[in-house]
Amino acid sequence: MASLKQLALREEERPRFSGGHSLCAGCGIPTIVRTVLDSIPGPVVAVSATGCLEVATTRFPFTAWGVPWLHVAFENAAAVASGVEAAYRSMANRGRLSGERVTIVVFAGDGGTYDIGLQALSGALERGHRFLYVCYDNEAYMNTGIQRSGATPFAASTTTSPVGSVGRGKAETRKDLTAIVVAHHIPYAAQASTSHWQDLSVKVERAVAQEGPSFLNVLSTCPPGWGHDARDGARLARLAVESRYWPLFEVVEGHYRLTHYPAHPTALVEWLEMQKRFAHLRGVQSVDLESMIEHEIMSQWQDLERRTVESKSWFEERDSESA
Repeated sequence: MASLKQLALREEERPRFSGGHSLCAGCGIPTIVRTVLDSIPGPVVAVSATGCLEVATTRFPFTAWGVPWLHVAFENAAAVASGVEAAYRSMANRGRLSGERVTIVVFAGDGGTYDIGLQALSGALERGHRFLYVCYDNEAYMNTGIQRSGATPFAASTTTSPVGSVGRGKAETRKDLTAIVVAHHIPYAAQASTSHWQDLSVKVERAVAQEGPSFLNVLSTCPPGWGHDARDGARLARLAVESRYWPLFEVVEGHYRLTHYPAHPTALVEWLEMQKRFAHLRGVQSVDLESMIEHEIMSQWQDLERRTVESKSWFEERDSESA
């Protein structure tokens, strides 16, 4: 398990992901990308879907990328990564490659993962291509104007689910993408957050050690989309975890394990009140919406706790065998 000092002192000819990009102050994406890339041993090839990350890191003639990098469309990042992995595997099998094994990593937002790119992702997972897919989940189409996505939570205000005399924010609950991915029976899937960088780093190490596809869904704060001060990004990400809105867990061969259990859970309202997208919940007439959000979160948390208890003996047996 890499420490913060080890990650910071990686000896590279150039950083795998450098500063100088134009991502917003307070955005969680740079933390995600840098932590992921610096936690992977050996060479890396990155595939990036269209989105905030792509447009803000490659403004010609500059780039923030220090690894081989491919930009592809919103919808086909997983398909392109499948092709890269298949070509790499073919060349390796014919003895045309030598040296360390190359890790292929996909970075895509929730719009390009939950919605537009879901078909390509599902196909790649079903076929078993060996790559790590990282979704930086800021819960809306932030790059194109803050439109609602399948990841947008219930009652959140966006430009396509506005609050007004009729609308009260997004009318639907958010899609449980991690569960959808797990249903493909892949070796490893997990949820992480920018607030818990070492938890993310450990999960990256475990993910890239798999022989098949792996998936990380990482919560990323967004000041313009969520409506919070840039300086509050880290606090908001932590509150999402501690309020149990965004639990940290991993699923290994179908078995669930919580990787962070809030000792003293914070009230969900603390997380909601820091974001303008939920400002309409502060009125008395919107108490029912807040209750509905809390009920959904607690129902999901209880289901996760149940799955974790059911998987406990499996992890204990596996860990004892590897000791």
